[in-house]
Amino acid sequence: MQKVLIANRGEIALRVIRACKELGLKTVAVHSTADRELMHLALADETVCIGPANATESYLNIPAIISAAEVTGADGIHPGYGFLAENADFAEQIERSGFTFIGPSADVIRLMGDKVSAIAAMVAAGVPTVPGSDGPLPEDESECLTIGRRVGYPVIIKASGGGGGRGMRVVHEESELIKSIALTRTEAGAAFGNPVVYLEKFLTNPRHVEVQILSDGQGHAVHLGDRDCSLQRRHQKIIEEAPAPGIDEKARAMVQARCVKACIEMGYRGAGTFEFLYENGEFFFIEMNTRVQVEHPVSEMVTGIDIVKEQILVASGQPLSITQDDVVIRGHSIECRINAEDPKTFMPSPGTVTFFHAPGGNGVRVDSHLYSGYKVPPNYDSLVGKLITYGATRDEALARMRNALDELVVDGIKTNTPLHRELVRDEGFCKGGVNIHYLEHKLGIK
Repeated sequence: MQKVLIANRGEIALRVIRACKELGLKTVAVHSTADRELMHLALADETVCIGPANATESYLNIPAIISAAEVTGADGIHPGYGFLAENADFAEQIERSGFTFIGPSADVIRLMGDKVSAIAAMVAAGVPTVPGSDGPLPEDESECLTIGRRVGYPVIIKASGGGGGRGMRVVHEESELIKSIALTRTEAGAAFGNPVVYLEKFLTNPRHVEVQILSDGQGHAVHLGDRDCSLQRRHQKIIEEAPAPGIDEKARAMVQARCVKACIEMGYRGAGTFEFLYENGEFFFIEMNTRVQVEHPVSEMVTGIDIVKEQILVASGQPLSITQDDVVIRGHSIECRINAEDPKTFMPSPGTVTFFHAPGGNGVRVDSHLYSGYKVPPNYDSLVGKLITYGATRDEALARMRNALDELVVDGIKTNTPLHRELVRDEGFCKGGVNIHYLEHKLGIK
């Protein structure tokens, strides 16, 4: 691979460009008409405008992206996260067009993108899953009621093709089950084009813990430890950290080993994340993300391994450059997602950044495409940066995060920085191990 096209925007596009430059690869940055002033465009070797501001006509426009690769002579395409990163058709069309998709195969993306087939694959690999229907819910109502009684209430109905917190409905009593299944099927068909739903036990007090893996599709895979992403609002992560605090070490070692085994068995290639609910010392698989995660920097900080570079190298056909023995977790890292939004109402806050000052100091990393004078467009996700700190201990990482947040200046638009400043001083969060409902309860969200 000699030239990589980055099919994304913002901070992740900048992150990929930096990795490519370190590897000596040429880069192509595609962009919409609303993104002509993005920072990474100035750093890329070539740029191509692929359409108007509307993402469906630009960043989600598969023919336009492939055409850009053809005219620039790119041989690899990195999808980043979001947009088309977990679109199996996109991966398939890239490979059919003679380019390298920097990610897993289309078949694996499809396998993991369908929650029912993903759970079946995890069961086969010995990865612990949430007790449930072990497949699609049948049409027969009496069978559904039998499954509900076996699993025990409360239960949650989930869309097989869903994700990001959509296509879910919690059922507390048997009398609500049949109606809830019908409603979720209808919504799933409309939102995802797939009406298949399944049932799981609804865990009432879980944490969100995930395992980062790298695999080369050649029989080698490693895990890079775990992360805690429990501080969430409406299923959207706010703060992440590595390693997850207060985890049973025996359960941790077991689930990490099973994730590695699953990757080898499915021939997985690239970076990926197994997401779990963790409750009462047990892990329960919920889904796998077949791409680089927003929160990947905290795993990089505690392992010293560049996840994006490894993605690119294994996509080029090279074996993993590391073994499991090379992976040593040292210290602690925390990431705060900086969003262009009102910290109280969470409404998006696009506009011109009149002044931007990034914090610094030992153990501080800023992944952001912001600069003074940059105009944040209203067309895309509100994430404008990630503030990451590292320390020998969790307390040191937290202390550095408090300082970094106090130093961060973003004028001209509103950001959620005030919320982060409050959270990193919150007594419950500072103790570690809060559950996924903690932030919403704190914010008074029902």
